[in-house]
Amino acid sequence: PDEAQDAGATALFGEKYGEEVRVVSMGKRAREERDLPYSMELCGGIHVTRTGDIGFFKIMSETAVASGVRRIEAVTGAAAHRYVCARDAIIAEAAKSLNAAPGDIPARVGALLQERRVMEREMADLRRKLAEGGGNVAPEVRDVNGMSMTARLLEDVPAKELKPLVDSLKGQLGSGIVAVVSVSDGKASLVVGVTDDLIDRVSAVDLVRAGSVALGGKGGGGRPDMAQAGGPNGNAADAALTAIAEALANAD
Repeated sequence: PDEAQDAGATALFGEKYGEEVRVVSMGKRAREERDLPYSMELCGGIHVTRTGDIGFFKIMSETAVASGVRRIEAVTGAAAHRYVCARDAIIAEAAKSLNAAPGDIPARVGALLQERRVMEREMADLRRKLAEGGGNVAPEVRDVNGMSMTARLLEDVPAKELKPLVDSLKGQLGSGIVAVVSVSDGKASLVVGVTDDLIDRVSAVDLVRAGSVALGGKGGGGRPDMAQAGGPNGNAADAALTAIAEALANAD
């Protein structure tokens, strides 16, 4: 074993060897000082006479097993042929669905994804405009503890769209507090915004946490001017807005 390893053979997986070992090598590296094969290992036995016996070889995956160690999984021979045929069938079906040649699939998918992003932005803008002009809870501005407050209860508006909506409503309000709750699939998302002139009196974080309790959530967080929370009890959306108003009423 020592002579084999001195010659360049690799002992795998920390196996123990006897006084004599089998060395299996594959290929040769060209133009190097030592005429070493590509692979030279201590091996208990081989399954083919030559690498050409393996035939078609298709790598399926490559992953890291440990530091400096990679695991390669592949199929060979008839199994590799079946795998490639199945992949060809998938590509052909995708090309048919996209009404494109197989080689044009990446460009076609990229164009569709871009169209979807544009449509999502347009839908988000439309939802924001609708929310700014309506809602199911107190669309008017009311006075709470000497501060203006407006609230909105919305349906199926994604949570990621609530902060831009609250920013827009804060701009319309000028000075005050904005609370928006969106209910989707029985769950609620809540965002509270406070205009800069009032953050010394009240924090959006404190208000959103008051609303989160009503929604069955576990707090919430953010900045004094903008905070977000959520909860599993979408039926308590009205109660969350009421809790926020009560917390605002009790603010010093």
